[in-house]
Amino acid sequence: MNQENKEKKHPSIFEPVSLVLNIVTAVFGAIIGMQIITTLGVTPNTSIIGALIAMLIARIPVTLFQKYKSIHRQNLVQTSISASTFGAANSLLIPIGIPFLMGAPELIIPMLIGAALAMFVDAAILYKIFDSKLFPASGTWAPGVATAESILAGDKGGKRAGLLGLGTGIGILGAYLHIPMSAFGVAFIGNIWALSMFGIGLLFRQYSIPVFGVDVNALYIPHGIMIGAGIVALIQVSILLFKRPKSSASNANNEVAAALEGAEDAVHTRPINEAKKALGLGFLAYTAVAVVIAVTGGIITDMSPGMLIGFIIFAAFAAFVHEIIVGIAAMHSGWFPAFAVAFITLLIGMMIGFPPLALALLAGFSAATGPAFADMGYDFKTGHILRGNGEDKAYELAGRKTQYITAMIAFGVALLTVLVTYKGYFAQNLVPPIDAVYVSTIKAGASSEVAMQLLLWAIPGAILQLIGGPSRQIGIMFATGLLILTPNACWAVLAGITIRLIWKKAKGKEADTPMSIMAAGFIAGDALFSFFNSVFKLNK
Repeated sequence: MNQENKEKKHPSIFEPVSLVLNIVTAVFGAIIGMQIITTLGVTPNTSIIGALIAMLIARIPVTLFQKYKSIHRQNLVQTSISASTFGAANSLLIPIGIPFLMGAPELIIPMLIGAALAMFVDAAILYKIFDSKLFPASGTWAPGVATAESILAGDKGGKRAGLLGLGTGIGILGAYLHIPMSAFGVAFIGNIWALSMFGIGLLFRQYSIPVFGVDVNALYIPHGIMIGAGIVALIQVSILLFKRPKSSASNANNEVAAALEGAEDAVHTRPINEAKKALGLGFLAYTAVAVVIAVTGGIITDMSPGMLIGFIIFAAFAAFVHEIIVGIAAMHSGWFPAFAVAFITLLIGMMIGFPPLALALLAGFSAATGPAFADMGYDFKTGHILRGNGEDKAYELAGRKTQYITAMIAFGVALLTVLVTYKGYFAQNLVPPIDAVYVSTIKAGASSEVAMQLLLWAIPGAILQLIGGPSRQIGIMFATGLLILTPNACWAVLAGITIRLIWKKAKGKEADTPMSIMAAGFIAGDALFSFFNSVFKLNK
């Protein structure tokens, strides 16, 4: 551990300079997130930008800013900007855009209240279960690795900085040539089984029409597979939560427990009982939020008492499952299909028969959960690496708590920013493009044919997830690949896995460190290019 990691007490977010700086960066992140999600339909990864801002501040020759030579203060800055970006764009603006396009502006504020509450609950659950057997800190969380390596390279320099610089340069060049370098980089550090299925899913999605003449998306094949895989994944999580250990020997050989711990038998900072309690309380919190949405949205008059109770229970359950699925995909691949999984929730809600305005609120509620969960997982992974990979448990927990408080402040800033600016965006018809998909689907209505397609393809999805087990998550990852249409991402993932296997065979364990640093560079380069390319497009 370097000198910064030996600080006896983790820096506080409530130091005056830290608090002001993090609020300013949070405002910046929220505005960037809203601008890009409404014009380009994507949310940029601003973690690397936050890290660079903090590094530049540390080099300002003013005593006040010298504290930012601390990698832990730099980590707080990147946590703040990242949380506000995803919070404002994904967790808040997307949900309130749905009632706007539905022609129900009176539902915007109720939706904003519900989405904000869901966002805070989402983050709180992740905080309580991160580095448990469910979501271990040893998991991939690739964007978090990239940010951590960038900060460490700036701090340590030397060979590590050289490798990261080379990887970043290649990442930028590849992104310029329209190669999805994040996908390429993740292939070097993630679970090979999970990523192979992710790559195969991407391959099928890209070539289903030109090769097979079949549009898998139009037939709801990815959605059905995700439903089946998601149900089995939920059962697998439940087995871990409620299975009572028989003995230490049987525990060591328990496939589910070992798999969810990851490839290595790590010591987790969150015991499973604490994670179980957090998930239980989280579900109750989601139920309470669903009640708030139903009451403030005025939809209680549109439904019978039985339908209203069904709506509340289904909305809470859907939000809960949504964050679990999105979290699993984010941990393994670095990508999370939040839009698509929220769309699945909407489809099921339509088949149940909820009225249109209730469906609009349901889609917004579901969309609000997951992004904050996944993004905070990346930020915690960054902090975990910077704090020495959990060598000092007390220091790790203190640092993670500070990151959590920082993110919650950033979410608050994001909420205020959205509240102040959304009318200006909507007045110009600047609404996240995915909202138009949700609204057109609600207006079109569901059919029995769609239900049959979902049911039919849920079966192979469930079988895949069952065969792979919870360590590989091949059902979830295959469905994730099928849901994402990014040109040539399939070849990037599969090429990365091939190079990784060859490199590993030639160098053995010596390949691990340089491989992970180079991969972090690929991802960082892709993020940097994507961010500045997006900003450039905004200014055209």
